Amino acid sequence: MTVRAKFQLQQVTANHWGPSKTLKFYASYDPSIPEDQRFAKATPSGSFEMTVDNPAALEQFELGKQYYFDITEAPN
Repeated sequence: MTVRAKFQLQQVTANHWGPSKTLKFYASYDPSIPEDQRFAKATPSGSFEMTVDNPAALEQFELGKQYYFDITEAPN
């Protein structure tokens, strides 16, 4: 089973080492968007933080944009 969550990138912080940055995402909610209303019933709040050290990967993210996080169990 996969769980999908919708988050907005709200903070990007440069780190002291190399080109890495810490990205902070928060659950997205706009009451005028039907999809957000559905997501809010299942995941009303939450946050996700990750540090990315790959410049090509960092180019994929833009402050203020929304992203889906699909969560599936990883095999051992």
